[in-house]
Amino acid sequence: MARCVSVITLFSKGRAMSITLYELVGADAGRPFSPHCWKARMALAHKGLSFETVPVPFTKVPMVEDGFATIVPVLRDGEQRVADSFKIAEYLDDAYPDRPTLFGGEGGRALSRFVESWSQRTIHPFISTSRPLLDIHGILAEPDQVYFRESRERHFGRPLEQVVVGYEERLDDFLDRLKPLRALLEGRPFIGGETPLFADYIVFGAFQWLRIVSPWQVLPASDAVTNWFERCLDLHGGEGRKVSAAA
Repeated sequence: MARCVSVITLFSKGRAMSITLYELVGADAGRPFSPHCWKARMALAHKGLSFETVPVPFTKVPMVEDGFATIVPVLRDGEQRVADSFKIAEYLDDAYPDRPTLFGGEGGRALSRFVESWSQRTIHPFISTSRPLLDIHGILAEPDQVYFRESRERHFGRPLEQVVVGYEERLDDFLDRLKPLRALLEGRPFIGGETPLFADYIVFGAFQWLRIVSPWQVLPASDAVTNWFERCLDLHGGEGRKVSAAA
């Protein structure tokens, strides 16, 4: 079972661990929220691998593994280090072929790339320009709030408060854009079919991001996507439920 390890302890003493996952957090080190980190966490749970997690706030990301990457998640498995959630999933499938597959073959790997592209062009833009943008800012420690505001306002070219204007009016359009996913899930329990694959964790990561940072209820209670998301939360001993929803 995953557990949090002090980022200061790890960096300062260089502790060696079998599998370590570095995850993005806010002021509360026990609430990792990055969609990409959740993809990696669920991939590890899918493989049935024991791992430890290291909480990393935005301003400490450049310190991870002595500057190994500019992003998290970062995975260390013995002497192997991997950054980027998709590359982590590929590494895990290649390194542990005797454990449940994340892709179901090369075709599934290619289709997962499509799902990732769709998710990052459909779900991520809506979340990152709606109320959760301010909610994320609110859960960060002060130094990370400064970084977050400056970097996002530079990206959007306007204050965060202006970016989210009208977000409630955009909800119906967003739900309409989920029709392809909804239609798929009305005929099967998971995107991967009868059992989940990494494609499920890609989309799950986006909605888990929303669930952890914001109390805003986006998905209707009776929606097929909602039912699928609840099933995903229960996977692997309830890995997704180890972090409670935002209140």
